[in-house]
Amino acid sequence: MDNQKRAYLYACVAVLLWSTIASAFKISLRHVDFLTLLFYASLTASVFLFLYLLFLKKLQSLKAFTGRDYLRSALLGFLNPFLYYAILLKAYSILKAQEAVTLNFIWPIMLVLLSIPILHQRIGLRSILSIIISFLGVFVIATEGNILGFRFTNTVGVLLASGSSVIWALFWIYNIKDKRDEAARLFVNFAFGTVFIFPAILLFSELKLPNRSGFFGAVYVGLFELGITFLVWLKALRLSRTTAHVTNLIYLVPFFALVVISLVVGEKILFSTGIGLVLIVGGIILQKFWARPA
Repeated sequence: MDNQKRAYLYACVAVLLWSTIASAFKISLRHVDFLTLLFYASLTASVFLFLYLLFLKKLQSLKAFTGRDYLRSALLGFLNPFLYYAILLKAYSILKAQEAVTLNFIWPIMLVLLSIPILHQRIGLRSILSIIISFLGVFVIATEGNILGFRFTNTVGVLLASGSSVIWALFWIYNIKDKRDEAARLFVNFAFGTVFIFPAILLFSELKLPNRSGFFGAVYVGLFELGITFLVWLKALRLSRTTAHVTNLIYLVPFFALVVISLVVGEKILFSTGIGLVLIVGGIILQKFWARPA
């Protein structure tokens, strides 16, 4: 099997695993609160990444990190996993899984918008049109199709799920120029993130071991949202001739996620959710292939 076929194989595995996460979030939140789920998931990811670095004898790469590198990792760890997943999991706790997973997927559009003031990038009229199309999809989902009534089914949940995409976009913007080993960098980020989550639990929740379902849910999220799947995705990117060959597959995640949500969580997928998702992803694709400097 040549490298490109292997890249597609790894990418498909990552897409399929990420497609199960929305359902894992929703089911786990039936047994634990969102901060407890986040704490044990982040701790699981940190332990896994530590063992991964140990197995590959890469722990010594941490010695090359400067004080400034660790400060950067602390700031990134505050954004992700702490702030991003705290907001996102809270949204999952009050929204339907189909709404949360779809609304969160506007992060590529947020990435474009935030790149204007932060990276001083310019966008053209076609990019603006694509952004409008994606946000129309948000309104379709948030209002369950009643866009003329302009009445959100759950305003707080919509703001949290959509707002989490801003945090994710910021994380990736500030991550762009970081050339450190990806696994080592991710381990330090999650270690700091876990530290940040700990006092949040003491203040707003209760530090305790979850029941069996909650614990296994947190471990699943830690491994297949935060740990293993990320490394599989990186492997796909490294093997692929160009990143575009595999990154386009990421657009399949929310569609597959809706299928899993319907089968596993038992939610009836609303017609408005499907239409909204098509508009959001359509806008993202148009932004990618139409965008030209103004």
